[in-house]
Amino acid sequence: MASDKTEELYQLLLSRGYPEQFCREIAYKNMNTDYTATRMLGYLYRMTDPRLEDLVDEMLAILSDRDRLIQKKEAERAQAAVSEIYRNGLGTEQEEDEDGT
Repeated sequence: MASDKTEELYQLLLSRGYPEQFCREIAYKNMNTDYTATRMLGYLYRMTDPRLEDLVDEMLAILSDRDRLIQKKEAERAQAAVSEIYRNGLGTEQEEDEDGT
């Protein structure tokens, strides 16, 4: 089931006269999260009548931004794990001491 923002995006695209299949592709296949749909809605409310090509360019830019944000979050989690290992070790030293080996 589509989020409210995705549905709002679909309806706005339709109301602006874009082809139905195009609206479905944009809203339901590509801009199907609140983050991406909200970004595209912001673009549409700022722009009066963007061409299909402009909408696709904006969609690609939004998806690229989202991918960069995901990669940044993954890198931050990995760095936090490495920092934790540096602070506390891997736990093998303590286990070896308890075993006497």
